Amino acid sequence: MTTPHRTPAASMSGLSVHKDSQRDMWRTLPDEVPVALVFDGTTLAVMMASPADIHDLAIGFALSEGIIATAGDVQDFEVAEHPTGLEARLWLRADRSEALQARRRFMAGPVGCGLCGIDSLEQASRPLPHVPDTGLRLTRKAVACAGDGLAARQPLRDQTGATHAAGFMARDGRIVLAREDVGRHNALDKLIGAMARAGLDAGQGAFIMTSRLSVELVQKCAIAGCPVLVSVSAPTAAALRLAEGAGITIAAFARGGGFDIYAHPARIITKVSDAA
Repeated sequence: MTTPHRTPAASMSGLSVHKDSQRDMWRTLPDEVPVALVFDGTTLAVMMASPADIHDLAIGFALSEGIIATAGDVQDFEVAEHPTGLEARLWLRADRSEALQARRRFMAGPVGCGLCGIDSLEQASRPLPHVPDTGLRLTRKAVACAGDGLAARQPLRDQTGATHAAGFMARDGRIVLAREDVGRHNALDKLIGAMARAGLDAGQGAFIMTSRLSVELVQKCAIAGCPVLVSVSAPTAAALRLAEGAGITIAAFARGGGFDIYAHPARIITKVSDAA
């Protein structure tokens, strides 16, 4: 495997202007590069992403798109660095070729566009698996503090103040894994890929996001089999309708010690007497 030398942040010069003064300054800013995801020699997607955890991104994308069913479906992987970006090369097991062709697409556009270049409008609203009740129950304290726990796992955000993160919260409220990226979809794909590679069961906890909850994030959550999706920001109405049908609990505005629940509330214990 070729190890890329690019870093997810860079120090850039500028001019800091205030009401009564100005000064030269240097600021650490997040970087982004084009990342081509190449499956068995065919480029399926090109996206702008933070140049870190590319293996996780590739695996998570492949899982979210239904190209693979498990991380074990990828026989080999490497990252090739080019002057213009990175190329993530995956070689799949022979029996995954049919799924690869079924989900073939090309995306080339700005970060956050989860539907660019999709083959058909029907694929944008493809049927999702229904996430079963795994017996997961989270306390109100765990959900209310989820954003704070994720914030403690965001070193790139601490450097730059300008990245998204996705984290996995276990039943006991601990954030056990987190990934960052300039794009919210990429951050969740990286988390899903990292969990698959580590053998973590998404059904035994919740995904925590720093961003608005969109349809694409709910889709990724359902395909990963995660029953609870929490964000410090708002959901869209379309995302809530999709989550309701997919059996996913949505908790939003999880900050300042509180949160809103919009779908399948039984997984979160809301009574104060039960949440100590």
